[in-house]
Amino acid sequence: MTADQAGSGTAACGEPELSDSLKTFGAVLKALREARGLTQEECAARVRYSAAYVAKIEQGKRFPPEALPGRAAEALGPVAGKVLAAAARSLRRKAGLASWFLQWAGIEEEAITLYAYECRGIPGLLQPEGYIRALFERQLPPLTEDQIGRQVAARIERQRLLSERPNTAFSFIIEQCIFERHVGGTAVTKAVIDHLLELGRRTNIEIQIMPTRQEDHTGVDGQMYLAESAGNQWFGYVEGHRSSALITASSEVSILLQRYGKLRSQALDCRATVSLLEQMRGAL
Repeated sequence: MTADQAGSGTAACGEPELSDSLKTFGAVLKALREARGLTQEECAARVRYSAAYVAKIEQGKRFPPEALPGRAAEALGPVAGKVLAAAARSLRRKAGLASWFLQWAGIEEEAITLYAYECRGIPGLLQPEGYIRALFERQLPPLTEDQIGRQVAARIERQRLLSERPNTAFSFIIEQCIFERHVGGTAVTKAVIDHLLELGRRTNIEIQIMPTRQEDHTGVDGQMYLAESAGNQWFGYVEGHRSSALITASSEVSILLQRYGKLRSQALDCRATVSLLEQMRGAL
């Protein structure tokens, strides 16, 4: 997978590649919008998505959500809706690994609930700058300094979700061993812990640590991400070495939700997590 997976997880990949089909879809949406004399902000309000999300769709950086053609028909006219529906069907036939990530990124941006379980590294939305840079500096094949700088900037930009969506409920479960690995060194690890302690004070962010010693552990199949849309539909997302999968089948997503619920009961609660983080920081 060539998209920046670590915006949702921790795998450090090359710069996102924008497919020609996604860029074409975005250009069509922009042309239809402008033909109606609407700004991005006005169009976004009518199709009931954020202006930033619509902008990224027009730029070919996000996979269009399934509801967009129908909403566009209401906002831009029935012909526009039919054109976008046909273009969207073509996108789905051609969707590859990069499209899976781009579709998940859009779901994540509009989610009203977001869950994340990580056993490999600090979740991308929680990574301070020093940790992000440490990950990309260790990427293979090696990245240039310019590439690293762009990746760091892109990830920090995605983290605006935490502040721009105060009504979204964020839940993160992180394995204790990730902190004990000390990626980037002691100073970076201290910065990670300080950052998580600060974020954990927000009312919409819940952070739990899974103890290294936990005999009843439901996360043996690896990391997982779950998101609930404004229409109360749940989606799942998993990733590995240069690969990823968006999970939309309700039966499969239900399994992930069951597992995540069990993980929450097995992990330390938020107060115990704060105590452990402070203890680990004091030991550095």
